[in-house]
Amino acid sequence: MADISEAGTVDRKTPALALSGGGFRATLYHCGALMRLNELGFLSRLSRISSVSGGSIASGMLAAAWPRLKFGNGTATNLDAEVIAPLRAFCRRSIDTMAVGWGSLLPGKSIGDVLADAYDDMFKGITLQDLPDTPQFVFNATNLQTGRLVRLMKVRLADFTIGEIIKPKVRLAVAVAASSAFPPVLSPVEIKVDPDSWVKMKGAVHHGDKAYTRALSLTDGGAYDNLGLETVDDFNPVIVSDAGAPFGTEEKANALWPTQALRALDIATDQARGLRKRLLFAQCAADGRVAAFSGIDGNPADYPAPQILKADPGTAGKLARMRTRLDPFSDQEQGQLINWGWLMMDVAMRSYVATAAPAPSKLPLPGFPLG
Repeated sequence: MADISEAGTVDRKTPALALSGGGFRATLYHCGALMRLNELGFLSRLSRISSVSGGSIASGMLAAAWPRLKFGNGTATNLDAEVIAPLRAFCRRSIDTMAVGWGSLLPGKSIGDVLADAYDDMFKGITLQDLPDTPQFVFNATNLQTGRLVRLMKVRLADFTIGEIIKPKVRLAVAVAASSAFPPVLSPVEIKVDPDSWVKMKGAVHHGDKAYTRALSLTDGGAYDNLGLETVDDFNPVIVSDAGAPFGTEEKANALWPTQALRALDIATDQARGLRKRLLFAQCAADGRVAAFSGIDGNPADYPAPQILKADPGTAGKLARMRTRLDPFSDQEQGQLINWGWLMMDVAMRSYVATAAPAPSKLPLPGFPLG
């Protein structure tokens, strides 16, 4: 569903990017995607970047560093130093264990508070109001009370069932923590707000109800939309970097109740992701728009762009099934995930958007081959 209420605020006939969830696996995969988009000259052309969960960690660092990026001929010459290197350093840390441990012990601190403080090691206390006007960065979280998407942006904080808060005073680290607060371990992240700051929107059935307007209890944006598509699905082109877990079949069902519940949740999540993806392609086909979809479980051979580089299917499959925790990723894991995200974004973009770009002959991190 397009973000209809924002129509006209951004030119929809411009490129937009969606960065999916998937923990540190997604953060690193998206690093590769951002690197390739930058090399192709499209990072500087994006008008909106929408993210959830692990995608929001990558997007948050990009947003914080954006004023320091030095663009020449449409390409940021210092992307690695300002964005990729800090993200790689962060992905060597044990963030989830630390947040749970200290959040359970420190008085007056929740797990979500500790998680946000950890992100501030990268973001240095800046707020959403310190972010650039262009591109628009949208950090998506899920409201546990209303069950709806919460958009955290410089221009507004919005839950369409409650209303919107114009120019919210929220730390970037809190927005990213809310977007990546994987339930039930890392959530909820609570954001307290002034009940009088809400502006009513059409269909805001909870507007004025203080049970909903004093504080927001937020969890991972992937609970609502793990692709981060809802706020960008009407742009042209729509560029998607998807590091979500591929769905796997099981020869024998487990009779244990908790295991069955988790399996049912996996099935529902996979169906939701599949429906969003199919709807995106259907809408783009109907409107004459372009979608470039880069999936961690994809196959470069399925794309029409000419290719020189190859990836071993076994290696690619292992990367797609890699853990999604916020725990330390080795240099080998990081290097291969970045290379895989770079390669998949390359074939997606050269197939459908940057069709004149030549096929690359080497990976960005040649020390970490893909098999």
